[in-house]
Amino acid sequence: MRPFPGAYLRFIQLFNAGKYWESHEVLESPWRENRSRFYRGIIIYASAFVHAQRGNPRGVRKQLLKARRYLEAYRPHYLGIDVDRLLAHAARCLEVVSGDAPPEGPALARAIPFDRLTLDARLVRGDEPELADGP
Repeated sequence: MRPFPGAYLRFIQLFNAGKYWESHEVLESPWRENRSRFYRGIIIYASAFVHAQRGNPRGVRKQLLKARRYLEAYRPHYLGIDVDRLLAHAARCLEVVSGDAPPEGPALARAIPFDRLTLDARLVRGDEPELADGP
């Protein structure tokens, strides 16, 4: 198996450090080059947490719904990520922001369960075109 692409590894590292905007930015260029719908989905997923940090429930909801549309096709796992788990986490976050009066501002940032992404080589299918991007 080829190693994970460097930009993808950096995305995961920044995402897990709570630097959602920066993670989004680091994967933007590779996405523009390879047009990976998976990359697009996780970029949008990261942007939902930018909105959570900013206390914007409407932005969280909009981005999570969009990310779900992109990522559903990659179930159960893809490129080392448990997509089923990621989508279950997105559903929990959607519950927080989908009520009649979702929390806003700092209350939203406290209410949202911020995610951490784990790469597992056993969850690589082997047919991911992103692996051809190399390190």
